[in-house]
Amino acid sequence: MRDYFIEASYLTASILFILGLRSLTRPDKARRGMQLAAAGMLFAIIGTLVNHTIVDYRWIAAGLVLGVIFGYPMGQWVPMTAMPQRIALSLTLSALAATLVGVAEYHTQLSSGIIPTRATMVALGFEVMLGSITVGGTLVAAGKLQEWLTSKPVTFVGQQAVNGALFLGILALLVYTIIGPTHAWAFYAMMGVAFVFGIMLVMPIGGADMPVVVALLNSYSGLASCATGFAIGNVILIISGSLDGASGFILSILMSKAMNRSFTNVLFGAFGSETTAVTGKSAAGLSVRSIGVEDAAIQLAYAQLVIVIPGYGMAVAQAQHAVRELAELVEKRGGEVKFAVHPVAGRMPGHMNVLLAEANVPYDKLYDMDEINSEFDRADVALVIGANDVVNPAARTDKSSPIYGMPILNADHAKSVIVLKRGMSAGFAGIENDLFYDKRTSMLFGDAKASLTGLVGEIKNV
Repeated sequence: MRDYFIEASYLTASILFILGLRSLTRPDKARRGMQLAAAGMLFAIIGTLVNHTIVDYRWIAAGLVLGVIFGYPMGQWVPMTAMPQRIALSLTLSALAATLVGVAEYHTQLSSGIIPTRATMVALGFEVMLGSITVGGTLVAAGKLQEWLTSKPVTFVGQQAVNGALFLGILALLVYTIIGPTHAWAFYAMMGVAFVFGIMLVMPIGGADMPVVVALLNSYSGLASCATGFAIGNVILIISGSLDGASGFILSILMSKAMNRSFTNVLFGAFGSETTAVTGKSAAGLSVRSIGVEDAAIQLAYAQLVIVIPGYGMAVAQAQHAVRELAELVEKRGGEVKFAVHPVAGRMPGHMNVLLAEANVPYDKLYDMDEINSEFDRADVALVIGANDVVNPAARTDKSSPIYGMPILNADHAKSVIVLKRGMSAGFAGIENDLFYDKRTSMLFGDAKASLTGLVGEIKNV
């Protein structure tokens, strides 16, 4: 009876995971999708807790208590601006868990005098290898996102050869361990080298590519969990790990396409291609046109169509609620407001969608790039809030630009452009933005939240 209950719990959990993942494809159903996934995880935990192989619940209870103590504050109090790095750290912990389970299983079998079969060693080897790579990579990704580490690519002469040697070394140790399961030194050496390789994999990747990196490392973490399931014979880990691994891999490919980045370059870092220094386009001889809150408010107050383009600057300023208030005010005056969300706006997939949903911006006002780009030609104002590279026309016109070919939002097609920005600092790509020097563009300098609050006040007085 117990076995039937466990299988039923795992089956229910799997169905809920799939339904939850499907719901995440639509913003208006994303919250329900997360609730379904959470319910699925509850069924998975319950099914695991009644497993007859558990001999002592004290460690499990301690783990549950620690999980709640650390997990609840991270979910409740970490600001949305820090969510990308929090997710990276969560991936670190999940990959570390998978790695430690593999180490424990290997150690337990050897200590009991059992020589693992080759099939078991394949599962354990891949579990520990992928888990260790993910732990090293996600720590660097979190550091870059939090700006504890430089967001610029970190490269050195001969990096390709070093990365290649590390990767070949990992594969050699993995094969050696599979052939000779009792060679514990090779197993633990593989784990250490894989951890170093994870660090080396992400260090040469710039901050602009971090959304792709996080998605890819999420895939690695899922595959590690899947391998854990095969190693210990746990069905739910196999299913959930496969879902996580496949979805993360697909997402990383889609993100690479949205950024016009080579997926193989993101996957292998500096391995396979020489690193060249790319400098931004010089802005010598060009000037920007600054605008005051009063003049910007008049443009917005009488606009028939305003397209808002949110970026990471909006997240940093926590300005999403002020954006919603501004949009409601423009609509009360008879104007139309749409939100154009670039696939890689912010520092993780869906970052802007989550922020705007948090501010209760209606889902039907959020448009992806393909839906909204044709609308810019009739827009009276394109309001750019803290976005940079995703609206840079150099992606269309400058073949020497590192972002050339990247699909962008056509903000420069609007009749006028108002950019809310603290200063003239470059975006993640580290280059000048041609849009800022366009004759139709006006720069409203200052904190985005303060500027939007000022705009709301001025529009009320128009």
